[in-house]
Amino acid sequence: ALISLFLKRKYIAIIHGTEVNFKNKLTKKSIDFSLTRFDKIIAVSNFTKSLVNDLNLTNIEVICNGFEINNNDIPAVTKLKGSPNLTTVGSVSDRKGQQNVIKAIPHLLKKYPKLHYHIIGTPLEKNKFLKIAEDLQISEHITFYGKVGEREKINILNSSDIFIMLSENTKSGDVEGFGIALLEANSLGIPTIGSSGCGIEDAIANYTSGILVKNNDFEKISLAVDEIITNYDTYRIASKEWAQNFTWETIINKYIKSFNF
Repeated sequence: ALISLFLKRKYIAIIHGTEVNFKNKLTKKSIDFSLTRFDKIIAVSNFTKSLVNDLNLTNIEVICNGFEINNNDIPAVTKLKGSPNLTTVGSVSDRKGQQNVIKAIPHLLKKYPKLHYHIIGTPLEKNKFLKIAEDLQISEHITFYGKVGEREKINILNSSDIFIMLSENTKSGDVEGFGIALLEANSLGIPTIGSSGCGIEDAIANYTSGILVKNNDFEKISLAVDEIITNYDTYRIASKEWAQNFTWETIINKYIKSFNF
């Protein structure tokens, strides 16, 4: 303690989302108290920052997460099933929102009867979501891959038309703090569709790198797919440019500037 006093150390907290959104009042109170004791707090998105607005913090700053992808080692492109084909990367769960995409498929099939949805990620809720697809009679338009290696993931992404993540904020307080997976897709020239009302808002340049929609607005989701397919080259080029704002080199420089306080 005496060493810390003489060195005048400063302490920084980085908040992502769920850990500051617990619904248990006692847990939430203890987290809030802890946050007030830090010299600076960095939130990974404006949405995450909004989760602690009630604390009236004056020492909070938004620095989004960074990512790195080796574009020099991308496997050869293979043709994915579907025209168009949609892809989500993330644990198969309520928060990642694969169920919302599945529910949107009947609406999308009206214009795109050959559409196919590719789901990559640990199959936590696969059986539940597959049941939804079976009840909607669209299971033949869905492929679950489970957890795959980095090389296969990039190969599938690189062969995708649109990356889609319709995340939702769960009743337990689990939330999408940001959206690195969308930026990984953007870096490969894959436009994105993502949920508004969560951290994904900072990962999409709306109507530039992709489109933000409400995760249960099937009409707007259909319009978003149509908009991107119709103007695909424009979105593809803009996606790559947008992703460059979130490389680790860029993000680390923001941290260095932030630490000078």
